[in-house]
Amino acid sequence: MPALRNGRLAPALLLLMAANLLWAGQGVAVKLLAGGLGSLATALLPLHAITIVGVGLLCMQPDFKVKFGTAWKLRHEFFLAGICGQLTAQVGMTLGISWSTASNGAILSLLIPIFGALIAVWLLHERLSLLRIGTLLLGLAGVFLLSPLRSTPGHSTRAHEFAGNFLIVAGCLGSAFYNVYSKRLLHLFSDLETLFFSYLSTTAFSLPVLFALEPNCLGRLTHLTIVQWVAFDYLALFFYGLSMLLFFRALGQVDAVIASASLYLTPLFGVALACSILGERLASRTLLGSVIVLLATLALFRFDYAY
Repeated sequence: MPALRNGRLAPALLLLMAANLLWAGQGVAVKLLAGGLGSLATALLPLHAITIVGVGLLCMQPDFKVKFGTAWKLRHEFFLAGICGQLTAQVGMTLGISWSTASNGAILSLLIPIFGALIAVWLLHERLSLLRIGTLLLGLAGVFLLSPLRSTPGHSTRAHEFAGNFLIVAGCLGSAFYNVYSKRLLHLFSDLETLFFSYLSTTAFSLPVLFALEPNCLGRLTHLTIVQWVAFDYLALFFYGLSMLLFFRALGQVDAVIASASLYLTPLFGVALACSILGERLASRTLLGSVIVLLATLALFRFDYAY
């Protein structure tokens, strides 16, 4: 029986690791897009682009009329997932970091797995065992070692930074809510359908907001360099597209608490990418934090007996 459980968890672990690796590339892509697009357009335009592609894929399915009809009947659920979840996450994190600091964003993002676990217990009635609590706290300690300890001096006023931090926390809560709430929709729709129906509601609500706040965002696309277009395509296809499909596929196989705990892998992979692509050097505490995060994640998948 344990062998069967481990056999079911192993593919989910690989899917979650791949999803976290793709999410870890967001920082590099956003940095490459800096100056090309505004912060809100950087967060939303790739999402809008992949939504168009995804809806096109859904329309190619033979039963798309039936699926669209079912999704329309459940439009309140998809709007809740898209607006309270995905839109809150992207706008909160993007504007929050622009008002505060990247360091604060990295540290406060540690709340996402904790929020996700608590929401899963409340919304999905999943159990919160001592093992799960222990690995969440161990992963939190490990990622704290990976995170920067100082904010940038002279960045903004204290009140402005506090407002930014509040938005970051709201973004973390939105991300956790979206990840957990989507598991309810996976019982009725495939991972592809769940993703793009929720993206469609997000796009319908956020498109007017984007044009109101950044009316020249489409015109600025024509001035992007080749490197910036590569970064834009990465955000659309891999960050918003493939990574979420991998995460949803894993979410259908494991509890949302376990999937949420795996999000501690994102900063670990982010450090690895910064080291390999940007040539940054690893401090000793960073190496220690990486080992702790990896051990916590592997322990959860190895010894959790929910299945």
